[in-house]
Amino acid sequence: MIKPKKIKKGSKIAVISPCWGGPSIYPDIYEKGIKNLEEIFEFEVIEYPTARMNAEEIYSNPKLRANDINNAFSNEEIDAIFVSIGGYESIRILKFLDIDLILKNPKIIMGYSDAVTFLSYLNYKGLVTFHGPAIMAGWAQLQTFDYLADYYKEILLENNKENEIKPFSEWSDGYPDWADKKTLGEVKNLTKNKEGFKWIQGNKKIVGKLWGGCVEVLNFLNGTDFWPDKEFWNNKILLIETSEEKPSPAQVGYIIRNFGIQGILNKISGILIGRPKGYSDKEKEDLFNIIKTIATEEFNNPELLIIGNMDFGHTDPNLILPLGIDVEIDPILKKIIIKEEIYRK
Repeated sequence: MIKPKKIKKGSKIAVISPCWGGPSIYPDIYEKGIKNLEEIFEFEVIEYPTARMNAEEIYSNPKLRANDINNAFSNEEIDAIFVSIGGYESIRILKFLDIDLILKNPKIIMGYSDAVTFLSYLNYKGLVTFHGPAIMAGWAQLQTFDYLADYYKEILLENNKENEIKPFSEWSDGYPDWADKKTLGEVKNLTKNKEGFKWIQGNKKIVGKLWGGCVEVLNFLNGTDFWPDKEFWNNKILLIETSEEKPSPAQVGYIIRNFGIQGILNKISGILIGRPKGYSDKEKEDLFNIIKTIATEEFNNPELLIIGNMDFGHTDPNLILPLGIDVEIDPILKKIIIKEEIYRK
């Protein structure tokens, strides 16, 4: 895999809106995220043309959005690229990405939700990419959790090996109305995380490279030229999580069954499931049981390691997970360890 360099205090961060023009509709929450990057991390934020662009104009110009990504990678002064917010149709930009240019100029690119289109595709092409917070949904809420800045600094500013991926002590299932300035940067439904991750299946230690993200977005990619070939899946650890649109457990099962038909469930080493957004406890159990049944009974893989309720995706706080990096999972000790340095020397 092609690794980026780590960033540091003073690094220049390109902010782009490749998915949806959310900052033009909710500028205050966007400004909150930018302020946190500048004041807490002391990054220098460079807003690219799409960052605050009108949502309708962004929708009409997929090539312009891709150009922001291409230009940010080609700019030697830019150290990392952060996405403002997710969306629903960034798959339209993929054909305009300059893959050769991007791979020759590796740097951190991070987001989640609809950003999974280009995060997963660039990772498939060989670049380590980062599944993590967006400016409006993640960075803007940073001060709600007094430990979160230190965690993000450890992942982004250091190059440790053997970092452990641990559950956070609490989690939130949404945000107050972003139009209300009185609650900017806050979360709602904050819950103590008493159980941690849910270890659903598997009793053998595995090692594999992380790949994936929002399951609906992966379904957008499925069957296109941007979907990985059959050899890609060997020893991968598949990340899946659900968006605020809340597909039913059965609908997620349809997508996972398709993966099984492709042979994916018999090639990957494990499945990590992000905390399902907006699901009741029963719906979560139904989802986990459906995925387990499909893997175990329909595709005869009872040893496939499956973990649920992980802190990534449409949840807060949000883990930063480097796609393409080796991770070791020990279901006996219940530990998940990043097994290699994330950044190049």
